[in-house]
Amino acid sequence: MRILDSAPPGWLHRRRRLLLDVLLWAVVAAPVGYAEASPPYSRYSLPLLVGKLLVLGAAVLASRRQPLVALVLAVLGSLVDGNFVFAIPVFSYLAGRRSATVGPAITVFLLIAAGGTALNLGLLGTGAATWFLLASVLLFAAVFPWLVGRYRRQQQELTDAGQRHVDALTREQRGTAERIRLRERARIAGEMHDSLGHDLSLIALRAAALEVAADLDDRHRAAAGELRASVSTATERLHEIIGVLRDEAGASLRPSGETVVDLVDGAREAGMTVRLDAAPAVAELPAMTGHAAHRIVREALTNAARYAPGAPVDVRLTRDGNRVEVTVVNDTASAGPLPAPPSQGSGLLALAERVRLAGGTLDAGHRADGGFAVRAVLPATAPPEPIGSAAEVGLPSRSDERPGPAERPVDAERRLHDARRRVRRSLLVALVAPVGFFLVLSLVYYPVATAGTVLDRATFDQMRVGAARSELVGLPRRQLERPAGVDRAGCEYYTDGNFPLAQPSWRLCFTDGRLVSKEWIA
Repeated sequence: MRILDSAPPGWLHRRRRLLLDVLLWAVVAAPVGYAEASPPYSRYSLPLLVGKLLVLGAAVLASRRQPLVALVLAVLGSLVDGNFVFAIPVFSYLAGRRSATVGPAITVFLLIAAGGTALNLGLLGTGAATWFLLASVLLFAAVFPWLVGRYRRQQQELTDAGQRHVDALTREQRGTAERIRLRERARIAGEMHDSLGHDLSLIALRAAALEVAADLDDRHRAAAGELRASVSTATERLHEIIGVLRDEAGASLRPSGETVVDLVDGAREAGMTVRLDAAPAVAELPAMTGHAAHRIVREALTNAARYAPGAPVDVRLTRDGNRVEVTVVNDTASAGPLPAPPSQGSGLLALAERVRLAGGTLDAGHRADGGFAVRAVLPATAPPEPIGSAAEVGLPSRSDERPGPAERPVDAERRLHDARRRVRRSLLVALVAPVGFFLVLSLVYYPVATAGTVLDRATFDQMRVGAARSELVGLPRRQLERPAGVDRAGCEYYTDGNFPLAQPSWRLCFTDGRLVSKEWIA
């Protein structure tokens, strides 16, 4: 543990990458090493083995930063040793997985196809069947693994884009809740400014009356004057520090002296059906608790008037020991169930923040009968210091925040959409491209392979054994290559046009210019 703590940053990551590269080298070098280590041996076996292993090592090293270079090295190695073919799918997959763009890979595949065609058909003189076989190897050993790697890269990008989208939405949700909290705290500060300003003004007024009292000696009169001046200064500071936080747009702050009873009376005057059940013991509550209870009732009555017009509302305030319970319940609107509110629930978030700062808890939601209920439990004594976290209002805590630059949800949504589109396109290409490429190869190879080599069955059946070759009618003008492993001199091979390989189907053998045997090759 002490060694790991003292290791430089990134040491474990570099060590892991080195181990993976060594394992990759061992996998791709195994077929080459086994072939060279197997008899028969020559005096060049060891140098050749070392050279091939070094080429594979260079390809593994290049696969991190230049994966296409690694693929080219594997293809060039296959020209010397056919066992390099086993490494081509591996480096092709890594090229698709680690390359950021598609253009260079397509260019490399086209160059390999063109170079291989020119080398085999032009310089080496191999037949069309051999060329088709090599092209198929390029397709299934190089192109298809590259498409799989490309799909895996796009899939990873989609996962990352989805994670960024979730992070952006989480940050946006946290920022919205934080703005609501700050706005609610500003309202609370404004209300405290009104209340404390009023109390301080009364203290200054009493100090001024005491200062002008006739029966007061000069020493006490001076003290009263200093008290009045200090209170006036404190009032001004309170106005400067807290007064600027007042939300001028929210003109619905609690009027001075308004109680829950006044709220209910005002709602009734507005036409609402409200029943109030308030215990006498809740008349004297701490300032924070009283403000919170007033705000809960006001918000609940406002929501009931907005979303359940005409529904009766039941307001209840009860006290049980050191806690006060505020409950506001409205029935279903006369026109039917409550509609879904168009807002984002900022009112309930603000209520939750106010109740939390007062030291209580809030629970709000729809009832089974379609109505809505708001229930809060508040302390009946002086509230404690604000405790809790964002989780109390259903939001993630700051410990869940992921580091990184902020991203707007619109940008994250667009990135996620683009990543999904790229994955769908890559999947379509991965499924269609091999089939399309194979058909293209077949359509190119088939006409070349079958031109002038097709012998139909009717013509074959009419050929008589013993006839001179010059007398045979319908004999194709061109022969196919002799199948590998067949050593029969004087025989000609033709095809019946089987697609797509155009393999030899008929064998005609001649001796001294006469047909001595004809047969169909299975």
